[in-house]
Amino acid sequence: METDGFRLFPDAMTPQQQASMAQEVLTLVGLAPLYHPTTPGGRPMSVAMTNLGARGWMSDKNGYRYLTTHPVTGAPWPAMPDSLVHIWRRFGERSDSPDACLVNLYRAGARMSLHQDRDERDFSAPVVSVSLGDTALFRLGGLERRDPTRSFRLSSGDICVLSGRSRLAFHGVDRILSGSSQLIPGGGRLNLTLRLSA
Repeated sequence: METDGFRLFPDAMTPQQQASMAQEVLTLVGLAPLYHPTTPGGRPMSVAMTNLGARGWMSDKNGYRYLTTHPVTGAPWPAMPDSLVHIWRRFGERSDSPDACLVNLYRAGARMSLHQDRDERDFSAPVVSVSLGDTALFRLGGLERRDPTRSFRLSSGDICVLSGRSRLAFHGVDRILSGSSQLIPGGGRLNLTLRLSA
């Protein structure tokens, strides 16, 4: 489906592709440990995060921004797998490469409040999101927080793209349907968000 630049590709990845990508990403996460960032107001996020690629998104009391190193270990982020670059080019309809992949792990009870992805320099580049593991109840709104919203289920292997008018749309994750997938060890949803930050 497509509306205002939001495109959803259900079952874009085969079960084999999902398992391979989950294993590859989780192996890299061992080099850049997941951590729970805080909002600028000091509230811990329920989602565990890390990054792949040249730059990584983070949040703390100093605000939202991109860094070239892990905020806890100080080490550079692991290189982004070619498989993710391929997804960016195919589904984002781009010839360049993303420089950031935000890795979000949603365990049972985790959620993400409505927000905009607006810490990047070029909003003409899309945001490409890959879902692996448990199904998420995803909410998509408009350019203002008060705009009406729609809800979708994002299942393992689904890919969605925020581009055009929807690039700055408010969006979030209301709930994770725990146990809907056995892909992620320990349960949960792994969300990979590809961006061009600079």
